[in-house]
Amino acid sequence: MGTTCEGSVQGSVGGLILQLRRDAARRRNRGFSAAVALMCGGLLAGCNASNVYVPPPPPKVVVAQPLQKPVTTYLELTGNTAPVNSVDLVARVQGYLQSIDYKDGAAVTKGTQLFGIERDTYQAQLDQSKATLASNQATLAYNESEYQRQTTLNRQDFASVATMENWRAQRDQAAANVLNAKAAIELANINLGYTQVLAPFDGVVTHHLVDLGALVGVSGPTKLATIIQTDPIWVYFNLSEPQVLAIKESNAKAGIPFRTTDLSSISVEIGLQGEAGYPHKGHMDYASPQVDTSTGSLLVRAVLDNKDQAVLPGLFVRVHTPIAQQNKALLMRDDAIGTSQEGKYVLVVGPDNIVQRKVVETGQREGRLRIIESGLDPGDWVVIEGIQRAFPGAKVDPQKTDLASVAADSPDAAKPGAADPSPK
Repeated sequence: MGTTCEGSVQGSVGGLILQLRRDAARRRNRGFSAAVALMCGGLLAGCNASNVYVPPPPPKVVVAQPLQKPVTTYLELTGNTAPVNSVDLVARVQGYLQSIDYKDGAAVTKGTQLFGIERDTYQAQLDQSKATLASNQATLAYNESEYQRQTTLNRQDFASVATMENWRAQRDQAAANVLNAKAAIELANINLGYTQVLAPFDGVVTHHLVDLGALVGVSGPTKLATIIQTDPIWVYFNLSEPQVLAIKESNAKAGIPFRTTDLSSISVEIGLQGEAGYPHKGHMDYASPQVDTSTGSLLVRAVLDNKDQAVLPGLFVRVHTPIAQQNKALLMRDDAIGTSQEGKYVLVVGPDNIVQRKVVETGQREGRLRIIESGLDPGDWVVIEGIQRAFPGAKVDPQKTDLASVAADSPDAAKPGAADPSPK
């Protein structure tokens, strides 16, 4: 092989030298010939060199140990908002609607008149009842006086017992008539009051359903509008049976009994669709005393302040409520966690710089980090960058970093659970 190469090169070089000598003879340029000779020597030297394979260096990856810190774990649920009070305003007496005393959708205070029904008939009934009372009171006074006179005459043997008993019966009848007249006055006052439809509490009134001049209350109560109280506002959601048991277990460890009659100490945060995180805060105030056997869930209600009317009744909301406190939770970058048929896993670099895969169980998300429930040790070095260059069994060049600084750089690091749309 070497002889053939040398012969080939020598033949090529000889021809090249001959041609160059002819050119040199014409040009009389000896320096150019010397350069060609050096080039030919380089060709001969390169032909004799041997090729040796040099493996590439291990790929560089960035590794970090899990961050360990106290973390509050949360339940992330869905629910619906509902008004604290919602009442249909109805006409309880018959008559023509004479006035609508509010603007549709206006906020009103308790006791404000909203509708007026004609009062003439009911005012007349009240006046008639008062007149009847006055007549009955006069009759009672006369019968009482006559009964006393007959009682005196009976003692003097000038009146019979039958006459005295007759006047006593008439006196008692007159007294009963007085009571009946007073009751009629109270009823007339009530009916007269029903001609004014008042706001039963502070709230917002919907649009009116009956126009001026319409006859209302003919065959029963006529719905005129609805008043809704939205400050505070309720949020209803359901806890599954495992979640209820988890809360009871967590409270038992903390020495706090789980009583459905006193839940004000459990905070609740909600977020609307399109909102980042859970900006609306409140607390639980009710839980059903029993689990619904048909759904296996427990109905829970929270109450939130809503002075700015930011939350409307009937909205779908995301609910965020604490379930437990972990004093030493392990957290890892969420984008460093992979998924396979075995479940969630992370890539760990051992002391020999060989990559290993560890199957882990994950919990809720904390900004860019996620809680690792099990499968990872605090001293493990986990690949957080360059994951595509690392695979189990491969040797890598790990570049160590601090996960705390990575988490601090996260724009949502101060919003635990804010970027986690679904419970884990």
